[in-house]
Amino acid sequence: MNATPPHRPLRAGLISGFVLRAARTSIPATQQGLAELLTVDLATVQGWESGRRPLANMKAGTLLGMRRRLAVLGASPTVLALLDPAMDADRIIAAVLASDDDAEHPLGEWVHTRQTAHMLAWALTGTPPPSVADLLVAPRRGPAGAAPLLEPDDRRVFFDRLRNTAESAPRTDAGGILLHRQALYLSSYDRSPHAVAWTAHALHARRGALAGRGWTPRWAEARSTAAALARLGDPVPLWDFIERAMADDDDGEAANLIYWAYWLGVAHQPQADDAFMRDRALTGLDPVALLRALAEGMHFAPGYVDLYTHSMWALLHAHPWLPQALPALSASLAGRLDRLLDEGGSPRDPDGSSARSTTFCTRTDDRQRRSPWQTRRRTRRVRPGSSSRWAS
Repeated sequence: MNATPPHRPLRAGLISGFVLRAARTSIPATQQGLAELLTVDLATVQGWESGRRPLANMKAGTLLGMRRRLAVLGASPTVLALLDPAMDADRIIAAVLASDDDAEHPLGEWVHTRQTAHMLAWALTGTPPPSVADLLVAPRRGPAGAAPLLEPDDRRVFFDRLRNTAESAPRTDAGGILLHRQALYLSSYDRSPHAVAWTAHALHARRGALAGRGWTPRWAEARSTAAALARLGDPVPLWDFIERAMADDDDGEAANLIYWAYWLGVAHQPQADDAFMRDRALTGLDPVALLRALAEGMHFAPGYVDLYTHSMWALLHAHPWLPQALPALSASLAGRLDRLLDEGGSPRDPDGSSARSTTFCTRTDDRQRRSPWQTRRRTRRVRPGSSSRWAS
């Protein structure tokens, strides 16, 4: 196994330090000015922002007090909200590079969210989280970079070890399954030719998980596999997943909405494994917040657009009062529907047809209770005796 590059110590708080710097500049304040406002010395602020003194190493009470003080000083709430996922991402990177085989791997301890994944992508690819890219700009002066990007040697070691973890993770318990799934998903952030080939091979080797219909113990693994393959340019597994593991199945549809709520930050309770997705009653789900989050996070890439469209349809069908609660958003979604369906069209749709936009947000008669995605794909097949809340 590769050793950690010896040329310099790892800055274990690199990402959270960069977020802190963005919070400081949003006040705005200089490093010296922030040090005075927080009653610490300049070297302390410099250590935090450079990552040499990780924020996660602070006492909980001290860190909480500093965050509240930053909010009072006028720091952007959006940027401050990134401190927790940034510290999560720092911890994942430090754990992978430390390669302590006796330690619990953070990717097997909890189900990470989109914000954590975005923080990791920021450090591994240099791409800032899209929702706050304009708030995380590089400073006009000084040696700091435009992103908390790991050094090339560190990135190489990180991805090598991540691939080793994905291959060796024991898939005999919930923690091992979660570790394998999340390590393989993050491996797809490595876009080097060799890495893309390895990731594609590893993902296709897991396509057996995609064969199940409705909810299965491998549902989350199948969804993650299909999504990662779509990111690599192959949307067909994601189309198949929607049809096999979601459409016409209460458990599959519910699991998808619950996972979306967690991934998008609508549900805030940390989860230790994938079992939380098995809640057919959608307990505690905030449908208004979830619809807003899905609409704001819409991804137009092939495969992804189908997943978003079907998910919003399922949410609206489960909660038909949502258009009345969010009339402006519903009207906007209805106006965008034709574009969503056309741009995400499946090659299995020979006529390129799309459902009318009224189907998505307003119509509730039996004939219109199918997902717009399903309307495009093929005539919907309902299992005999189905009593699904999502079925006609």
